[in-house]
Amino acid sequence: MQGGKVFKYGDNVNTDVIIPARYLNDASAENLSAHAMEDIDPDFAKNVRKGDFIVGGCNFGSGSSREHAPLAIKASGVRAVIAKSFARIFFRNAVNIGLYIVESPEMADEINENDVLTLENGILTDVTTGKSYTLPPMDEHVARILEKGGLMEAVKQ
Repeated sequence: MQGGKVFKYGDNVNTDVIIPARYLNDASAENLSAHAMEDIDPDFAKNVRKGDFIVGGCNFGSGSSREHAPLAIKASGVRAVIAKSFARIFFRNAVNIGLYIVESPEMADEINENDVLTLENGILTDVTTGKSYTLPPMDEHVARILEKGGLMEAVKQ
């Protein structure tokens, strides 16, 4: 399985830097992905590839309740966001739109910028360091929503 590169950020990455408010007048996936993380990492949109990962610190996704923040990340092709902790509204919005998120202080501390990760069958492997992590158990309802690609798709099915 091909791995994805890590983009690593610190604590309190808020929704205003994930997708700046000035870009919310066009909520298309193309527009959101073009400006994702722009105020914290101006090169993110041109460097991110499908299957890459974001690793963050504490309180990832704090700030406003805009659903556009996890949408921007998902539209960028990010496979999963791993953080020490998530703001509750970001966590819920991520699940609702089908963005895979993992809360793990251990992984967030040990995984480095530009490491290459693979994720398969509940095992996250840092190809760069050779360390593997078993993903923490996920609530069955959350897992079902993510499996279907988000809340709307789960409801439709």
